[in-house]
Amino acid sequence: MTRWSKFRAGLREFYVGPYRNTFARERRDEDDAFAVVVLGEALGVPDPAAFYTVELMPALLEDFHGWHRRMGMPRSPLGHVACC
Repeated sequence: MTRWSKFRAGLREFYVGPYRNTFARERRDEDDAFAVVVLGEALGVPDPAAFYTVELMPALLEDFHGWHRRMGMPRSPLGHVACC
């Protein structure tokens, strides 16, 4: 590692370090909102873009259990996805 890359890494840690939890919380909130948009049709919310978002469902299935637990649902709201 060169001196400049160490210096850049130190500056990044200085500026980003105190806000790391805030950034992680915002990323999780954005991911949750995206999941609601993609899973809206399956949850019973009419969605005119459901035809386009249905192909994104497999990408969300690996985090589906964590998502529905964060949303306050103790069991899976989808009958065909049994994760609990």
